[in-house]
Amino acid sequence: MEAKWRWMLITAIAPIAWGSNYTVIGAFLPADSPLWGAVLRALPAGLVLLLVGRKLPEGAWWWRALVLGTINMSAFFALVYVASQLLPSSIASMIMAVSPIVMMLFAASMLGERLRALPVAGAAVGLLGVVLMLAAGSTAIDWRGVLASVAAMALASFGFVLVKRWGSDVSLLPLTAWQLVGGGLVLLPVALLVEGPIPSYDGPAIAALAYVGLFSTALAYLAWFGGLKNLPAGTTGLIGLLNPVTGVVLGTLLAREVLEGQQAIGMGLVLLGILLGQPIILPLVRGVRRRWGRRSARATGRERRRAPSWPGRSRASRRRSPSRPGVPSR
Repeated sequence: MEAKWRWMLITAIAPIAWGSNYTVIGAFLPADSPLWGAVLRALPAGLVLLLVGRKLPEGAWWWRALVLGTINMSAFFALVYVASQLLPSSIASMIMAVSPIVMMLFAASMLGERLRALPVAGAAVGLLGVVLMLAAGSTAIDWRGVLASVAAMALASFGFVLVKRWGSDVSLLPLTAWQLVGGGLVLLPVALLVEGPIPSYDGPAIAALAYVGLFSTALAYLAWFGGLKNLPAGTTGLIGLLNPVTGVVLGTLLAREVLEGQQAIGMGLVLLGILLGQPIILPLVRGVRRRWGRRSARATGRERRRAPSWPGRSRASRRRSPSRPGVPSR
């Protein structure tokens, strides 16, 4: 139980770090070079972890690292970039909030994880909470952006479950480093073709890149993939709902955005949904159910003992009574 709590808290570092990116990137990094921002986020972070881990891929892991890096990093970043150009961030976040349910479905088919009622209910409650937090007035919806956002969500959900399936025999540090380096290398030529040479950054932008690369990428993905290795995939996906919660909280504290009552209710539902999907909840529910069952059984026994006997008839005569009038009992 203690180990589950520890990995839940470690995994929560990732969505909290990702949620802080909205504030840091929006305040210090240029908006016209998101692909270069993604390259400079993934590649240096992966190289740092690779230097620390001092282990290169072996055998099938050369192509697996490229596949996972493409799915979880480069393709995901590119699709999010397209979606961010065509959709309001609130709509994109709502679509991404479907990820826990999709991860549960992928985990059931690819890993044999059972679909349990509490995690599924938690995912539904969390999705409702995200919708309440981010729902805005009527806005024009570009369906190309919706398709890009859905593709990003489905691809990341599949990629994270694939990490859990393939990464069981690889330690956490190289598993994370290989994906970041592979994803950064795949995205590098795309950034050159789409955005041209690497842009120049001032001091605050370099500091922001260091924060995003070291904390929101290297440390965050270590925590996330560690959660995937030690928790059910659906449980890890539910913890990811802390991402939009962090964005709303930091926007309120740092950008002086107004926290409305509907957003507060939505945050509460998200936290409830995350809690419902955690492994520690199921034993608690079973314990409450057993105690309630024993209490009901004791109450039923007392009622039976208090029940009056049939006056004027012995127990033997009641056993000899026909089951129906006029029909011999069998």
